[in-house]
Amino acid sequence: MDNASITDVWDRVVGSQPDPEQWLVLVTGLVALLAVAPHGVWRISRNAVTIAHEGGHGLIALVTGRRLDGIRLHSDTSGLTVSRGKPHGIGMVLTAAAGYTAPPLLGLGGAWLLAANHITALLWGATALLVAMLVMIRNAYGVLTVVLAGGAFLLVSWLTGPQVQAAFAYVVVWFLLLGGVRPVFELQGKRRRQGIRRGAFRSGGAVAPGMPDSDADQLARLTHVPAAGWLFLFHAVSLCSLIGGGRWLLGL
Repeated sequence: MDNASITDVWDRVVGSQPDPEQWLVLVTGLVALLAVAPHGVWRISRNAVTIAHEGGHGLIALVTGRRLDGIRLHSDTSGLTVSRGKPHGIGMVLTAAAGYTAPPLLGLGGAWLLAANHITALLWGATALLVAMLVMIRNAYGVLTVVLAGGAFLLVSWLTGPQVQAAFAYVVVWFLLLGGVRPVFELQGKRRRQGIRRGAFRSGGAVAPGMPDSDADQLARLTHVPAAGWLFLFHAVSLCSLIGGGRWLLGL
């Protein structure tokens, strides 16, 4: 690829694209809602939220100086991120808190990019994040899901026109915003029923037998702030991201 071609690609990525029609923004929001609300569909689409959730744990673990051992994604939409370092302190707290806050915050950042008409930049940025995450995946199902997700972003950004790119990007961002809300309510319900799945997140510290192992419960043990307080934070982040991101997407 010569310098002129590289420049063209760079201009395409960082440049702005035209605003989509308002009907497209509304339709993509409805499509995303239909991917989140029905239970049968959600059992499949939740895999995408799990990628963002575990990616959030992994990214913040690296940023805070922890050693990331690997990420596993499972077909039941659960995941596991293992990092090593001090079993307490701010790095551990931020790593544990990053899971449920990552999908809505990614959606909020995506909404900001779309509001600024940087559709292609969003698609390429998402592809880059998925490629970086792929290096740390440690099971076959996880590799498959991340490769499929990254391939979809790459193909849409490289082979399709502005209208298709816009539709795909808006569906993805709406999905992250809406899909970031439901898992927190699910976590709240599971804790209430004492049916929390073991091993949703582990990072360098042991959990005593019989103790709840959700992110909120781990944060409660790390900070002595009740798990309900962390659930409130997760709710606040997801709902505020949905409201703020939705306003950006709708141009309000």
